[in-house]
Amino acid sequence: MADIKAVVEVEHPDIVLTGAVRHDSSSTVRSVSEAGTDPTSGKFFYRVQSADLGRFEDGLRNDHTIGEFERVRETGEGKAIYSVEYSDEATVLSPVISTAGGVILDMENAGSAWHLTVWLSERTNLDRLWEYARQNDIDIELLRVNEYASLGSTDAGLTDSQREALLLAVESGYFEEPRNATLGEVAADLDISQPAASGLLRRAIKRLVVSSLLDDSEQPSR
Repeated sequence: MADIKAVVEVEHPDIVLTGAVRHDSSSTVRSVSEAGTDPTSGKFFYRVQSADLGRFEDGLRNDHTIGEFERVRETGEGKAIYSVEYSDEATVLSPVISTAGGVILDMENAGSAWHLTVWLSERTNLDRLWEYARQNDIDIELLRVNEYASLGSTDAGLTDSQREALLLAVESGYFEEPRNATLGEVAADLDISQPAASGLLRRAIKRLVVSSLLDDSEQPSR
């Protein structure tokens, strides 16, 4: 098996939050890891930086992909974390990637396009994403891909327990939207407590994100 981490660019007006970033061209939007999110809430979290958060929120109100939103807290001048609920009209790619045996590690806009950093258990599973994009008229481009012999021994530095937890969560549908498994169910399958399962998933996702997005000089010590 050849695990991969890939960065793909996708663009379509129905992809979540596209209307908001088109309305506010100064905005930078980045996903927040949802490993600890209540799976029953239907809320997803994003870090936003904008020259005018009010304008960004106007974009949210008129974005057909968004049902409800809330400014959770401000993190600096022109910076805030938002929780959003997707509308039925939104195109959400994480279920497609989850079905292909993968996880979205990071999502950030590049203008009105989106850069997705994804982990997949096999390179050939990228074909499913391309097929979905073709069927739904989504512009897609592969920007970068790193391939490894086995995720357990990659530069990502996952421990065996972190890898097992991550793969089990993917297979059970924990990362799908809406989720097909709760954190408690993942914990039960791993035969550990729910807090321990949450910690394993957070640490595993952090290692994958750090390995995918930072170069050697930027990576923190483990």
